[in-house]
Formats: sequence, structure tokens, C-alpha cells
Amino acid sequence: MLPIADAFEYEYRGCDIRYGRGAVDQLSEYLVDRDLDRALIVCGSNVGANDDLMDPLRAGLGDQLAGVFDGTTPAKTAESVFEAVDAIERTDADVLVGVGGGSSLDIARQASVFAADDRSLSELREEAESGGIRSPDPDGERRPVIVVPTTFAGADVSRGGSVEVLPADESPTDQPITTGGSTMPIANIADPALFETTPTSALAGSAMNGFDKGIETPYARDADPVSDATAVHGLRLLSDALPRAVNEDPDQDAMDRAVVGSLLVQLDRKVSIVHAFGHGFSRRYDLQQGDVHAVVVPHVLRYLFDEVDGSRRLLASGLGIDPTGRSDDDLADAVVERVTEIRDALGVPARLRDLPETRDEDLRAVAEFIVDDSPMARTPDGLDPDPAAIERVLREAW
Repeated sequence: MLPIADAFEYEYRGCDIRYGRGAVDQLSEYLVDRDLDRALIVCGSNVGANDDLMDPLRAGLGDQLAGVFDGTTPAKTAESVFEAVDAIERTDADVLVGVGGGSSLDIARQASVFAADDRSLSELREEAESGGIRSPDPDGERRPVIVVPTTFAGADVSRGGSVEVLPADESPTDQPITTGGSTMPIANIADPALFETTPTSALAGSAMNGFDKGIETPYARDADPVSDATAVHGLRLLSDALPRAVNEDPDQDAMDRAVVGSLLVQLDRKVSIVHAFGHGFSRRYDLQQGDVHAVVVPHVLRYLFDEVDGSRRLLASGLGIDPTGRSDDDLADAVVERVTEIRDALGVPARLRDLPETRDEDLRAVAEFIVDDSPMARTPDGLDPDPAAIERVLREAW
């Protein structure tokens, strides 16, 4: 079993990663060292009502806790962003602490962006209705953001996070109109004890989202030895730990290892075709992307391996599969089987028809969304997906 440190610190592209049980206790000290005085927690209502999670945060922030905005939602709307901006103004916060899953961390980042922008929500909507949105002011003075993840979505060390300004049924293009700016968190506090306060159902879907970041990076068109190394090592930890960490009685060592694995697969990540499938569904339905990932990833990998090598030997290494003496076809089968085994151990959906709202008659349109999605630019050389091929994958997953 691969060893991991009990605690460590690492700087990644300007973000201080602080990992370890009890890491949240250092929040007040961290703020003092950076002359920050008033922290606004940004989270969803379930997180805000979870005292097992919030009590350590309150204690860690101490007198520097200025308030809590608990209005984020999985939908990631511009309304939530501007409600958070109002909370910034009410509390005179000089730092935002995003807590929870990917949606809350993205809303915290975008609240920092739009608090420094010169537009109101109504002005943003008017721009969207006219067919285009001006990018946020890159020169505005943005409040720093600290992220405290409690799921495995892998949205921690990221600059982005678009939000919906107009839904499809209000959009002049019949597609959701989104916007977002870029800002890197100054710190990521990765405390495994906080992950243990998250309901198993929320952890499971997010686990597949983060796990797929590790799967996608090695076969991405622009992969390199450094991105391969972090992805494969992260996969080694996740493939071993996730089934033991994501259950009603989580194994503490497994949770620690899963959190470290989740951090590793984010570094130099290069999302590709699986994430395009997730985005294709989220453009049409209100779904948890991790659930979509869970359903489609074995089918996408099978399609990938039928067309190109897909870095199957690297993936086999990350998934604990010994490639010695095995043919390329055998390795491809073993990778798909192992990914399916991990997926099934998490208790997440296995068929598209089991996801709420999905309709068989929409699959062609979803396939067209997928082909046009930006992560498709990272598909491996030699893979040239068209809507018909993608629809066939979707029907296999149906």
C-alpha cells in the first residue's frame, strides 16, 4: 500500500494547499498572516445546517468570521453569485471562504469576480438577452478566496467556474447562457475530517467526477510526463481508497488517502471526452455531473480503446493492473472492468435511463452538444468523434 504523509503543505500556481486532519484549525492564523480580518463563508443550505462541519469552521475562523452566506445551489446561477455579492457588502468581508462541493467553491470564486465588476445582475441579463456577455473586468480588485472542499469533485485548485445567466428556455439561442471570470484561490484547506461529515450520496457522485479527472489526463492530447505522474499516482490512491471511504462507515485511512488522491488528480489535469459527456447532459438537464460520469465512463473508455491506444498501459498502472504479458486488447478490457468495478462499489447510477429527467428522444441532441463541447479539443490524436458515434455510445449507456 502506497504511504502518504499525515500532513503536508504545497504551493500550486499561487494556491497554498494545506492537507491534514485538523488543517481547518489553522484558518485564523492563516488570515492573520495575510492581514485579512473578515471572512464570509459561502456554502449551500445543507452545509450551513451541518454543525459537525460548521462548528470546526467557526472555531477555526474565530473572531474573523464575519458571516455565512448559505444560498449556493448545484445549479450555479448568477442569482446566487449576486446574492453572495450582497452578503459581501453587508458583512464588509475582505476574504471569502468557499465550503462544500464544486458548486459552492465556484460560486465563491465568481462572487469575488463580480464583486469587483461594474455590472448588476439585471445588466448582465440584458447583455445575455442581446446575445453576448462582456467578460468580467480583469483589473478589478478582487477579494481573495479560500476553498474548503468537502467532496471529491476536484474543483478546488481551479481558476474557473462558469455560472448560468439565462436558462435555455429564456435564452435567444435556446441554449443556457453562462459567464464567469478567472481567479485562483489563495489557499485550499483539505481536511479529511470534514469530508467525513458529507452524506455518502453526495460523496459518491463527486467521487466519480474527481476520479475521471485522473482517468482523462493520461490520454489527453496535450498530456505530458508531469501530468501523467500526478494523474497516475492519484489514481493509485483513489482506486484503492474510494470504495472504502465512500460508505456509511468510512475507513479513516481510506478517507485520508482518497483526499490526497483527489488533490493529485487535479494538478495539471486535462479533462477530455468524459467531461464533455457530463457537460452535454448538464446543458439539457439539471443533473449531478458525477452521476453522468459514473454511467458513461465505461462506455466512453470502450469507444476510446476501440479507436486509439488511449494510454491504456498508464491507466492500467494507475488502476493497479499488472500489464506484464497482456495484449493491448486484454489491457483495454481490464481497465474498463476495473473502472466499472470501482463505479459499482460506490453505489452510483449505472444506466442513463435511471437518471431523473433523461429521455431517449433527447440523445441525438445531447450527442451534438457533446461533440461541440470545449474539452473535446483534448481528445487523443486519431479520435475524430461525430454525433452519430457519440449517440451510439449514449445508446449503449442507456
